Amino acid sequence: MFADYHVHCEYSDDSVYPMETVVKDAIQKGINEICFTDHVDYGVRDDWNSGKPIIYRDGSAIVNVNYPLYVKQISELQKKYSKDISIKLGLEFGIQTHTIPQYEALFKKYPFDFIILSIHQVEDKEFWTGEFQEGRTQQEYNERYYEELLNVVKSYKNYSVLGHPDLIVRYDEQGVYPFEKVKPIITEILKIVIADGKGIEFNTSYHRYGLKNTTPSIDILKLYKELGGEIITIGSDSHKPEHLGAYIDEAKGILKEIGFTRFCTFEKMKPIFYEL
Repeated sequence: MFADYHVHCEYSDDSVYPMETVVKDAIQKGINEICFTDHVDYGVRDDWNSGKPIIYRDGSAIVNVNYPLYVKQISELQKKYSKDISIKLGLEFGIQTHTIPQYEALFKKYPFDFIILSIHQVEDKEFWTGEFQEGRTQQEYNERYYEELLNVVKSYKNYSVLGHPDLIVRYDEQGVYPFEKVKPIITEILKIVIADGKGIEFNTSYHRYGLKNTTPSIDILKLYKELGGEIITIGSDSHKPEHLGAYIDEAKGILKEIGFTRFCTFEKMKPIFYEL
């Protein structure tokens, strides 16, 4: 099974990759299954039909997914390419504690196969711009990031896996904050995830971001395994053709070295296990 479970396309405001082209490219690459997981980031982005003025950045509308069109096109592509590839309906929820009610309402509206729970912002402040880190020490912004993740997993349960759970590393200009200093809170997070029957993802985008470690780190992957975690998906976090399916075989090898024997795909929010 060659599956990519973190795929973005034109419905994400940070991608212009046409959805049907993604499917065609995946087939050409020999991928058996993909799950579209376009961005929803309440707090910093509104829905397309919110009635508020749409903000543009570099010509792109800064809005959440147009859900009816997204779901409709995925359904059409599932039928059109059913003999060539399996296509699943997902989203990436960039949740914050104060936006949980909006995600609860959205989740009820569509028959999702898979939901990635990610922390992309805290206090409506972005990491990639440095706004969240500004005015905080490295210890303060790392601890605040994991505190928000902990609070979200305590309260929100309609998801499949945690997406890039140490995302803050990607935008930490001070270098990598020592794992041992955040290990207690990460342990608490992972225990809740496991107890809730949820999983984590192995995100292969660390290559293109030039990170020295995997995403999440080897330390987090090992900790998840030691705590009894078994549900793990593998995704490229693709936004462009060259990202799609990249380094997934490498990810499988790393997971096997750590001691994992299986990885997952999802259908109707239920994990399906495959041997690595």
